[in-house]
Amino acid sequence: MSTYLPSVLSAVRTDTFDRQIDRMFDEALRAFGTIESAWAPDSNAWEDENGFYVQMALPGWDTKDIALEVNNQVLVVRGERKDEPSTSNKYHLREIAEGRFARLFKLPSFVDHEKAAATHKNGMLTITFPKREEAKSRRILIEG
Repeated sequence: MSTYLPSVLSAVRTDTFDRQIDRMFDEALRAFGTIESAWAPDSNAWEDENGFYVQMALPGWDTKDIALEVNNQVLVVRGERKDEPSTSNKYHLREIAEGRFARLFKLPSFVDHEKAAATHKNGMLTITFPKREEAKSRRILIEG
């Protein structure tokens, strides 16, 4: 256990550091007008005995600005939010992302994408894919 914990902490620190470096480069490129927007919402993906789930942090977003599509076992989540331009604002810090994003998630073969459902509540978009019946675990009785 003692060797596992430091490696986990190291991975967390590295991931955080990498995100900070990526953000710094993205901000520099945007400042020079090289790229319009290079961001993607933070996401989680997990499964349980009933389904597969994708969750994205989209606080302040309207559902009309988000599009979901499944094609060849790939979930595509797209969105676009435009910033209201203001000539009187002089930003000192600007971390709330605007513009376009697209995230792709490879779906496992055991999900039934025809029965997918999505909710957007408290700034969290959650897409639920139920497992196909044949993929769910079940108990087998032993006769004897």
